Amino acid sequence: MLQRDSNLPPTIFVLLVINALVFAWQMIAGMAPITDLALWPLGTPDVARSAGGFTQVPDFAPWQLVTYGFLHGGLFHLGVNMFALWMFGVPIERALGTRPFATYYLVCLVGAGIIQLVVATLASQDGMIYPTVGASGAVFGILLAFGMLFPNQQVMLLFPPIPMKAKYFVILYGAFELWAGVTNTFSGVAHFAHLGGMVFGFVMIQYWRGRLPVKPRRRLHL
Repeated sequence: MLQRDSNLPPTIFVLLVINALVFAWQMIAGMAPITDLALWPLGTPDVARSAGGFTQVPDFAPWQLVTYGFLHGGLFHLGVNMFALWMFGVPIERALGTRPFATYYLVCLVGAGIIQLVVATLASQDGMIYPTVGASGAVFGILLAFGMLFPNQQVMLLFPPIPMKAKYFVILYGAFELWAGVTNTFSGVAHFAHLGGMVFGFVMIQYWRGRLPVKPRRRLHL
């Protein structure tokens, strides 16, 4: 029987397990999970498609705004997202609490999916039909939360390996994603989904802080 690591908060543990199990399912089932559960553009008819292993391209379905975030394009994709989820998500869940953190993760995931849906739908008008998968949008929302809640915490960059305060790291990363999305640099990466996760995360934290016109029932001291 699988037992939870006492050092992992409940939501982080559940997310890590679900993502790992879904990836194992992908390895067994092949393209079927992506065909059925990835995020597809609006208004895309079922058409013959040989590239990428797809025989048909399904249309958008509402549940895809959640399910796409538990699929991944490969072991490296999964590993990077889960490592970031663990590194930045653990202190965030401990600061917010289990239920608010789960809500925050879901809001960032769906928000990132909505932004990516718009971008992918516009691209599909030019014949660029592709699915979106990965937890990156939600992870970028967690990264944004880390920068807001622990702005002066030192983080170490990998390239180049220099320390930097979390608030500056988030600002630079967000600016890079905006530049990469607008210039279509690193094609195949959902830059606007990353930005969407950060934007929806920012709005959620501001809501909990009582800084939006709509006030929460219970403010969180963030």
